[in-house]
Amino acid sequence: MRKIKKDDMVRIIAGKDKGKDGKVLSVDTKNNRVLVEGCNMVTKHQKPAAGNPQGGIIKKESPLDISNVMLLVDGQPTKVGFKVEDGKKVRVAKKTGKVIA
Repeated sequence: MRKIKKDDMVRIIAGKDKGKDGKVLSVDTKNNRVLVEGCNMVTKHQKPAAGNPQGGIIKKESPLDISNVMLLVDGQPTKVGFKVEDGKKVRVAKKTGKVIA
């Protein structure tokens, strides 16, 4: 089970976007990277193609290392622990003790 999942709200704790909050768009468990909405933006030069006939310069999100983000629970950054409840393993916020859905 992962500590950070898709659609979680996270705060960036290191790098050029330190302090920004955003929603996790995807998680790459193999490379330990996450894609956060509106953060770590890069400029990409795109050639004209069928999907984008105009081409040009686009801005898009780039993956961050998973260690550079921290889960937000009720707007507070917190570490994540695990607990077994009713035979199921659930994520728990270390700061408040709340079960994370």
